[in-house]
Amino acid sequence: MGKLRWRCRRGMKEMDLLTLGYLEQFYPQAPAEEQQAFAELLELQDTQLMGYMLGRAIPSDAAAARVVHVMRTLLSPAAESGAD
Repeated sequence: MGKLRWRCRRGMKEMDLLTLGYLEQFYPQAPAEEQQAFAELLELQDTQLMGYMLGRAIPSDAAAARVVHVMRTLLSPAAESGAD
């Protein structure tokens, strides 16, 4: 997982939190298909990956779409903590 951890470093704090958050919290128990999809998502350009995170686009691959959905849930607790 060390190589994936390195690839999670995107240079944008928000993206780092999402990619590392998925890697640490969900990747270990994810099915192999979703693990592969996550690795492939990390190969994308930051702008495309950010578009997925912001909901501007959805990956055509079902496994990648599931990974993106899970990663987007990592945004929710941060958003909700400011609402209290």
